[in-house]
Amino acid sequence: MDAIKEGLTKLGFPASDAYDLPSSPYRFPDGAHFRIEIPGIENLESLEAMVNESEKRKVTVHRLVVTVGGATLKTFSELRDMAQIAADKKYECIINPMLARRWDTGKYFATPAGAADGSRIRGMDNIYYLIKDIERCIEAGFRGFLIYDEGLLWLLSKLRENGTLPKDIIFKVSSVMGHGSPVSGKLLEELGADTFNPLPDLTFPMLAAMRKTCKLPLDIYVSTVATMGGMFRFMEAAEIARLAAPCYFKFEPGRDFQDIYRTYVEPSKNEWLCREKVRQAEALLEWVDRMGPDMICSKPGVADLVVPKF
Repeated sequence: MDAIKEGLTKLGFPASDAYDLPSSPYRFPDGAHFRIEIPGIENLESLEAMVNESEKRKVTVHRLVVTVGGATLKTFSELRDMAQIAADKKYECIINPMLARRWDTGKYFATPAGAADGSRIRGMDNIYYLIKDIERCIEAGFRGFLIYDEGLLWLLSKLRENGTLPKDIIFKVSSVMGHGSPVSGKLLEELGADTFNPLPDLTFPMLAAMRKTCKLPLDIYVSTVATMGGMFRFMEAAEIARLAAPCYFKFEPGRDFQDIYRTYVEPSKNEWLCREKVRQAEALLEWVDRMGPDMICSKPGVADLVVPKF
């Protein structure tokens, strides 16, 4: 085992989780430790509800994750209107192109065994369709994309490198990829990820160990639905920011696995959830002030946010 640990350290990896809990040496470009992400904004009405709630509560929101139900389902004008609001408010905006195992015509994914295999893309035609959806979203103004397949991430990174796709777009790795170790973080960084949503239940030592090898912003759940564990980490947020900076705190409360997809066709439910996520963000910010007042949150609309553009 000593030889194994020596081999890991020679490759640049920690030999164990970081139980000494070192502070992260990294920050966002503005010097901040953390930012706020509001995911699951499915339509224009929910986006407007989120904006109204954040302005009423004076909660700074830095990033949105939109159309988790799939950009393919939206008209171009709907996408354009959402991108315009995000641009006006200077929100970084990550959009989900739809074509994935959950939505294609193959039904192996609908079986227990298929679901365990993950959401990676099935076949080259679906890769092409998904990139065409990204192309349409770029035309609508979006510059950030949610990715759930390592091969697709590698390919999109190469297309960005060679100019087939714009060089100013970014890729966010979804938690459904299931990565949660320093080795995975390093791999995703090398594949071209710009920001990374690890598993939602990582401990402090696990997060600190990941930060030793991965410089990407970590997108960390601080509330989750019951089928993801039903946890709240508001009181831990300041410590997470110290260990894992730069990080985005994100919120996914109040839905079970079946109900999560119904929100895509029930606007009133999605609007309520978007308001609730902002309320939870306000509570989290209060806890950070109480538990770690030296942890810095970015100001609204900081220059490095990848906002929609036209």
